Amino acid sequence: MKRTTNKLGNPDHLVEKTRSFKLMVQYATESTAAPTRSQFRRWVKVALMQEAEVVLRLVDEREGQELNQQFRSKNYATNVLTFVYDDTKPLIGDIILCAPVVDEEARQQHKNLLAHYAHLTIHGILHLQGYDHIEDTDAATMEQLEIQLLAKLGFANPYLDYDNANFAQ
Repeated sequence: MKRTTNKLGNPDHLVEKTRSFKLMVQYATESTAAPTRSQFRRWVKVALMQEAEVVLRLVDEREGQELNQQFRSKNYATNVLTFVYDDTKPLIGDIILCAPVVDEEARQQHKNLLAHYAHLTIHGILHLQGYDHIEDTDAATMEQLEIQLLAKLGFANPYLDYDNANFAQ
């Protein structure tokens, strides 16, 4: 493999590539504590490793429950659902965040609400890119990556008092 350098003389493999992405944020919730589009954009950007077009939709409990029932056969609203449309370039997918569930989890777990939204957004973006937590080794890999990405954003390790088995896929 031939090593190349950029205009500054740095090896290309050490230079962070800028990934372009399109992000649409839809607020279909009555929650007034939802993050802003620019906050979501920052969180998506740190976790995205390829070009992508993402719709991030914040929903209320009824829509969250309907989607979870329809696509996962689970009759309750969950915190995050990720839908990826395979074999597309750029990567295309939807991430659904159920605002009332996210709010309640943050309250119950004594977490900062924005930190919890950042975590779930990154979690969804990683799922979009093929990461999962079905097998223990995959879960450990995904969890470590989430911790590192959140640290880049200035957020604490979300797993200190939390079991990742509660995440939806």
